[in-house]
Amino acid sequence: MADSPQIARKSPFPVEVEAGKTYYWCACGRSANQPFCDGSHAGTGFQPVAHTPTESGTAYFCGCKHSASAPLCDGSHLKL
Repeated sequence: MADSPQIARKSPFPVEVEAGKTYYWCACGRSANQPFCDGSHAGTGFQPVAHTPTESGTAYFCGCKHSASAPLCDGSHLKL
């Protein structure tokens, strides 16, 4: 199991989301389909995080993979 995720980027990914639709955020940082999971976590011990917004609009998904509010950005990338 990996100790910490790979940093995909040190800024959030703004994504237009639909209320009630489930999105699977990449927690390992390895996905080629950032910020979403593409299965690249296999064998790492990481699992994608499901996010189902209650409102449609722009969501800011964490890109550094260190957010305490995962899958959404909490500004943790500013400390890396």
